[in-house]
Amino acid sequence: MDAHAASQILPGVRRLNPRFAKALILENPDPSLDTYLREQGIEPDRLPESATLDVEGVIRRLQEGQHDLLFKRSRFLVDERVVQASSRLAAVMLCCIGDDSVDKEACARHGVLVMNDPVSNSRSVVEMVFGEMICLARRIFYAHDAGRRHLWTKDNRQRYELKGKTISIIGLGNIGKQVAQMAEAFGMEVYFYDKSELAREVGVTLEWKACRSLTEAFRVGDFVTLHLSAEDPQGMSNREIITYEHFRQLSADRPANSPRTFINAARGFLYRPEDLKRAIQDGHVRAAAVDVFPDEPGSPHDDWQNPYADVDAVITTPHIGAATQEAQPRIAAHVAGTTRMFNLYGTVRDTVFSPRRVIGVSADPPYWALAVVHSDRRGTKKAIDDGIYEAGASNLQSSHRDFPKLGIAYDINAIDRPLTDEQLAAMVERACQISGDPTAIRSIRQFRVEAATG
Repeated sequence: MDAHAASQILPGVRRLNPRFAKALILENPDPSLDTYLREQGIEPDRLPESATLDVEGVIRRLQEGQHDLLFKRSRFLVDERVVQASSRLAAVMLCCIGDDSVDKEACARHGVLVMNDPVSNSRSVVEMVFGEMICLARRIFYAHDAGRRHLWTKDNRQRYELKGKTISIIGLGNIGKQVAQMAEAFGMEVYFYDKSELAREVGVTLEWKACRSLTEAFRVGDFVTLHLSAEDPQGMSNREIITYEHFRQLSADRPANSPRTFINAARGFLYRPEDLKRAIQDGHVRAAAVDVFPDEPGSPHDDWQNPYADVDAVITTPHIGAATQEAQPRIAAHVAGTTRMFNLYGTVRDTVFSPRRVIGVSADPPYWALAVVHSDRRGTKKAIDDGIYEAGASNLQSSHRDFPKLGIAYDINAIDRPLTDEQLAAMVERACQISGDPTAIRSIRQFRVEAATG
C-alpha cells in the first residue's frame, strides 16, 4: 500500500514502511555507513556536506524521496518542516552524541524517534582532554608562540606535572568515567559531580570522591573538566548551569601554585563565555581549553566570531573532540547496528528520549511485530492491547516505555498474525476516543520477523 492509500485509512497517523528502504545522509559521516546500510537492504542517499546550507533543498529531497531514515551529525537543524517532509520518516539517526540540533518535540508530535551514539567517540574526546591538560599545565602553547618569535623561555614558572594534582570531573557518563580512569593512571586524585544516583554509586565504588555540589567540585579541583549532557537525569536543561561564582571557586581553596585549569569538550551552552573570561581576568582561572561554543557555524565557510579571540589564556578548537580517523568509523558501525536492530526487530536503543534504555522483545521468531509511537495519555496503551485482542491476534510478548517529558511512548508487540488496515484504523479510533487525544497514535509500523537462517 502506498503512503497516500495508508493515509486515507489512518488519517493523521504516520504509516511506516515494514522494512526501511531509503536513508538520507547529511554532514558526511564515515563512508562505511553506506556499506553497512546497503548490507541491510537500505539505499543510502548521501548529499555533499555543502547541501546542509540549503535547507529548502534538503526538504525537497525528503519530499521527493520519502526516506525512512535521516542520518546526520551535529550541525544541520532538524525542525518540524524537515520532519514533515517525509511521511515515511521513522527516525533521525545521529552520528554523534549531541542532540541539540534536533527539535525533539517536533519529532515526538509526528511519531519520529531520535537515536544517537553515546559511546563510540569517547576515547577520542578523552585523549584530547588530556592532551590539552598537559599542554596547558606545561605552558606548551606559550612556549611554541615564544619560539616562533625567536624567544627562549626556558623556566619552570607556572609549569606543572599532572601527578599529585586533583581533577574534578563534572558528569560521570561514558566519557567522564574514562577521564577518571586515565587521570588515575597519571597519578591524579579524582573528584566528580553527577546528579545521577547510579553514576554516584559507580564513582564511589571505584573509590573516586563524590562532590555534593558544583561549587564543591570547582573548589577542590586543580583541573575541572566538563562532561555534561544537554539535560540532567530529571530532564531539566543544563543551559548556563555554571556561573562566574563557580569559576571563582577555582581560586578559593587551592594553593598558589595550583594549575587552576578549566576544560570544556561537552556543550557550549553550559555557561556564558563572558563568565569564563571574567574569571580569567580576575585571576581565578589560570588557563582554559574550549572545544564547544554557544554558537557554532554550520560549515567552515560560515562567518564565526570566537568569543575568546582576545583572551590568551584560552585555547580554542573547532569542536573536534570526536573528529579522529578512528572515531568516525566506530560511530558508523555503532549507528548501523542500532539501525539493524530497529529495522529487523523494532528494537530501540540509544534513543535520546530515554538514554541507556533498550526497548524490544525477545520472542522466538517467526512472528509479526507491531510497533507504535503514541501519546502517553491514559487509555492509549489499553487501546493498543484491546486492538490486538479484538483482531483475534495473540500478543506473544511486548515492551513499552513512556517518554514523559515529550508526552509520548514507544510500544513494540510480538503477535502471531498481522492486523488488517481496518483493524489498525479501529485501534487508532479507539485510542483517540479513550484518551481524548485526537493524535493519540503518532506512527505505526507492522512487519514480519523471520527466524535466522544459515
